[in-house]
Amino acid sequence: MNETAKVESKKDIDKNLIWKVAYAVALIAVCLGFYWATTQTDYIWRWNRIPRYFYYIDTVNVTAEMEGDVTSITKKGDDSVVIVSDGTDSEYYTVPGSQIEVSEGQTVFMGDTIGTYSEGKMGMLVKGTIITVEVSIVAIFFGILIGLFTGLSRISTNPFLKMSAITYIEIIRGTPLLVQIMIWYFVLGTIINNLLSKAGLFQVPELWFGIASLAIFAGAYVAEIVRAGIQSIHKGQMEAARSLGMTKVKAMRKIILPQAFKRILPPLAGQFISLIKDSSLLGVIAIRELTKATREAVTTSLMPYELWFVCGVLYLIITFTLSMFVQYLERRTAEA
Repeated sequence: MNETAKVESKKDIDKNLIWKVAYAVALIAVCLGFYWATTQTDYIWRWNRIPRYFYYIDTVNVTAEMEGDVTSITKKGDDSVVIVSDGTDSEYYTVPGSQIEVSEGQTVFMGDTIGTYSEGKMGMLVKGTIITVEVSIVAIFFGILIGLFTGLSRISTNPFLKMSAITYIEIIRGTPLLVQIMIWYFVLGTIINNLLSKAGLFQVPELWFGIASLAIFAGAYVAEIVRAGIQSIHKGQMEAARSLGMTKVKAMRKIILPQAFKRILPPLAGQFISLIKDSSLLGVIAIRELTKATREAVTTSLMPYELWFVCGVLYLIITFTLSMFVQYLERRTAEA
């Protein structure tokens, strides 16, 4: 019997190895096929230019803001301090390093270069990725809060809460996200900022209207996921908790929600991954997230192939990281 089991186990291992080799061969074939297809197009690949869209060294000019004479140039550590005076007022200009373009006694005019220095700066793709991540994190956080409250309202016995939740869910899920972004920015955003302006208060940046549209859009889907997760728990557990003297709220918090959380994690992960990709629509309201930054880079560099490939890889890194984090949470909840 043991010998038979060993033979069966060896056969299974051999089959798995064959399929893994087949997968590797298929993957290599696809990559080679894609490479061959690219060689058939009249396009010059410029991968060497991609790093500048992540990090580059910029030359910064320190320019004069007044007309006058250079009265003094002194060293202050590694920096140079240039004083320009017109006889009554003086301006101080600090130039990192020693790249001074003027000399003492020289007359300078407004806009003339006093000195230059080099400064490392983040590229467009890095800035766009940071904005995408920030927007997604904030939208996910508020989407969870909205979805949890709406999901509980959806199964509530209170007619007002239940009907309000149903109305919100159907409206949001029944209209395109792009339309909702436009409404938030051009309609609600204009009304809110006009009211704030009349009250003498600050103006809300367009970024927050984009976040609001994403959060409310995600909240409707999260609400249905929460509702389905709660209703998947057998009713007898709530009845047993109530029979032990627990209130309905305490039973929901202590008994039902922890079990439902384990079941809703996978669909929640899928929803939030979709939300990260949906954030690319915010470019229509002038938010320079990753997709808009890539589009601007393509316009100035004329490198559509390389930049769009890099954009796709960056989105994949973000979503894959979120997926791995959710899998970690699943393991932790399964062990608990």
